[in-house]
Amino acid sequence: MSQRCDVCGKEPSFGNQVARLGHNAQRRRVLGRSARMFRPNIQPVRATVDGRPVKLKVCTACLKAGKVQRRTS
Repeated sequence: MSQRCDVCGKEPSFGNQVARLGHNAQRRRVLGRSARMFRPNIQPVRATVDGRPVKLKVCTACLKAGKVQRRTS
């Protein structure tokens, strides 16, 4: 399943996971970094487009913004 929103085109982005010393350390120190992926919250939705029912993959930001209306039975 592709991790891409059919409405806004939001895709996974990449960054670093930063490991730091605990809260009792004398100074904040970075112990290491490792690559990670930030994935969008993609949900399969049945919606009506041009009067026809269609299955879309939509991020929850678009659902909350009302850019897509879920099809009611």
